[in-house]
Amino acid sequence: MPGETRREQLRDFLRTRRARLTPAEVGMVAAGKRRTPGLRREELAVLAGVGVSWYTWLEQGREINVSAEVLDAIGTALRLTEPERAHLYLLAGLNPPPATTVGGDTVTVELRQLLDAWNPRPAILRDRYWNLLAINAATRTVFGYDDTDRNCLISFFTNARYRRMHVHWDSIAPAVVAAFRADAARSPGDPEFGRVVEDLGAVSPEFAEMWARHEVGVPAQAVKAVHHPEAGELFFDLTTLVPADHPDWYLELYNPRPGTGTGERLGGQA
Repeated sequence: MPGETRREQLRDFLRTRRARLTPAEVGMVAAGKRRTPGLRREELAVLAGVGVSWYTWLEQGREINVSAEVLDAIGTALRLTEPERAHLYLLAGLNPPPATTVGGDTVTVELRQLLDAWNPRPAILRDRYWNLLAINAATRTVFGYDDTDRNCLISFFTNARYRRMHVHWDSIAPAVVAAFRADAARSPGDPEFGRVVEDLGAVSPEFAEMWARHEVGVPAQAVKAVHHPEAGELFFDLTTLVPADHPDWYLELYNPRPGTGTGERLGGQA
């Protein structure tokens, strides 16, 4: 979706979130006659600790530089939920921070220890929407994920480092989109799948075009291949496990493919 459309959506989103709050709800005194419901722009700017002119430009959809720290401050001032906060990040052109909970369930210490024990091999814990719940250090080093990554599909299209490292990205991308559509088809009407599609489509014309093809399938690539800037070509076999107490979570464990020298080169990156 073009940047202009994204900025229009950002403008409307901020206006509607601001309109649902009253001064009394945020501990402010309502002064003067109010023509519109909700907080005024200058009141929101004060709550977020940003300049009134700067916030006005943001809400007007102007092309200005926005940092994650400022978006967090605005999200806190607007009392956004976690999905709303992620939506704000994407509309502002930034990759949202990873979700830490799903349905009120926190990733357990035991699961995190399992991921860490898999080092120096990559390991990922995700939910059925492909949201990243937890990753280990090797996933950061080998696949190029960082603290701004929150969803496998979104990162596949928006994480520049990941894209550079992924071998044959262009040929694999349609199959990745088709696999996500297959997962979404198992839960028709689930709004969370729709939100991921809407958020990614707003920032990635490539994804929007591939999603419009309506292709459905499973990943065609049985082996995950990446080109690490230091270790060179790395090839992995993927095993996916489902935790017994969380049937909607998936533990992805990546093993070096035998005969490729990946294990030896990976050891040097530990």
